[in-house]
Amino acid sequence: MRFLNKKVNTWRWVAGMLFPVLLLSQSCDFIRMKKEKSESRKPVARVNNTYLYQDELIGLTNSKTSKEDSVSRMMAYVDSWIRKQVLINEAMKNIDINEAEVERKVLEYRYSLIGYEYQNFYIKKHLNDSVSSEDIEEYYKAHLDNFILKQNIVRGAFIKVPKEAPRTKNIKELMSSRKEKDIEELRSYCLSFSSAYHLYDSSWIEFDKLAVNSPLAEIPNKIQFLKSTPYYETGDNQSLYFLKIDEYKISDNVSPLEFVKEDIKNIILNKRKVELAQKLEQEVYENAVTKKDFEIYSN
Repeated sequence: MRFLNKKVNTWRWVAGMLFPVLLLSQSCDFIRMKKEKSESRKPVARVNNTYLYQDELIGLTNSKTSKEDSVSRMMAYVDSWIRKQVLINEAMKNIDINEAEVERKVLEYRYSLIGYEYQNFYIKKHLNDSVSSEDIEEYYKAHLDNFILKQNIVRGAFIKVPKEAPRTKNIKELMSSRKEKDIEELRSYCLSFSSAYHLYDSSWIEFDKLAVNSPLAEIPNKIQFLKSTPYYETGDNQSLYFLKIDEYKISDNVSPLEFVKEDIKNIILNKRKVELAQKLEQEVYENAVTKKDFEIYSN
């Protein structure tokens, strides 16, 4: 295979052989060119008796792709094609290939890709992506066993500040307050001095995720800690850590609805997508039956 030994990856070869293809691929004459390819096809690469032609590279780039990026993309494709052809040739020499089986798998894969693309088109067109709170709650109550916690979760506040940060003695008081002005003062303090924080909101968070990179991660019995410690302060060589737990849920218990709300929404949407895909398949089949678009021949 002398072709493989040529220095085909030079820019001169690229400009002379590939760039005209880029222009063709961006041209409005694409359809005309495809019709004419049987009359005169220009080879770009060869491995033994198999050729890669210029017209087979059309569509790899578009008008928005720069010349340099286009050429680079084309070269990568040509190199990949050569490597695959060499491997195929080697395989054909060393093992028995069932060509009919290969062709059948290629066709199945092609049909699957086309069907998948149309399925996505149909689903995007018909999917109702609005999921109400009632839908979520109904699904949650009907599938409680599917929402068992694998981690301890908490709802509360966590603040990490450098040891030299000012007014650290006020943090506990601010964390315990529910006054709007104190909550805003605490938020402003965290923005100015905290290197990590999680402040009050309605969201639940995994305790291990909250405690990561802090002495809290080293607590040996976290379940006992959560049950007995509504407020906790600690520190290390560089930082101080403040934790206030308003609510907690222990692993192996049913998750709160709020913690799995987004998961349930995605489950419902995925279920709708599956139902739409099944509906499409059935509709297309029944329509083909009605129109007598197919028949099965008996032997």
